[in-house]
Amino acid sequence: MFNLLRMDLYRLLRSKSVYICLASLMAASVLCFWMVWLVDTPEGQKAAARIGMSGIVEIEVEDTRTGEAVEPGSMLEGYDTLLMFRDIGMDGGAYVSIFGIVIVLFFCSDYSSGFMKNIMSLHRRRWTYIASKLTAAAILDFCYLAIEFGFCLLLNVLFHNLVPAAPASDVLFYLGLSFAVTMGFAALFLLACTFTRSASAGIIAALVLSTGLLVALVSRVTGLFGLNQWVSYTLYYNQTYAPSVYSGIGDLKGFAVGAVFLALYAVLSAVVLTRKDI
Repeated sequence: MFNLLRMDLYRLLRSKSVYICLASLMAASVLCFWMVWLVDTPEGQKAAARIGMSGIVEIEVEDTRTGEAVEPGSMLEGYDTLLMFRDIGMDGGAYVSIFGIVIVLFFCSDYSSGFMKNIMSLHRRRWTYIASKLTAAAILDFCYLAIEFGFCLLLNVLFHNLVPAAPASDVLFYLGLSFAVTMGFAALFLLACTFTRSASAGIIAALVLSTGLLVALVSRVTGLFGLNQWVSYTLYYNQTYAPSVYSGIGDLKGFAVGAVFLALYAVLSAVVLTRKDI
């Protein structure tokens, strides 16, 4: 398995999609910080006026409930670097979508390149193949989360400490919870890839599942019968509505949900890979 994992990590490092998607996450972070700085700081509003964006800024700083103007700085009241990080892409599914696209392309590359038969001839224990793919995805997920949050900290400094820094304990708790849930998503995307063997189908599945579209559609039906309790145990719910601060044992539910789905989808992927011809 070590040799298989080493090969997977080598291929990840040489994959252009890894760096393109990481650059996309960073670009989104820059855009969000820049827009907030333009809208919610006196210096930013002056800069917006100089470049002809004063009309847009005036519209965006109105209170959507009352229509009254909002004073500069009030939009970020109670915000810190962790909440900014969450709003940039974690809560809406943007991070999981981009991460999902990367690993779907990575998972399906063995089929599209024709290497799958060679790999399976050398590694007949197909669970080692699944374990290697998920381990490589875990390393990539850890690096993405760490780099993206570190980049948000850097942007906050560059924008003159737009928001206060979040406590380190809260950051570690949230990043750990997000890692557990996103790895559950990774196992789900791996199952989709082993079943369909199509990068296009895998990307569509990643976008539909990571943005909560499927959860929203099904919950509309089950909501008619008052059976929406299952939603709180989905990966999407535990990513989007994850607590930022540990306040009790109930806040660990996301870790359990991520671990259960990771194990379940990994086993199903191994079963599908065993039963389908290569």
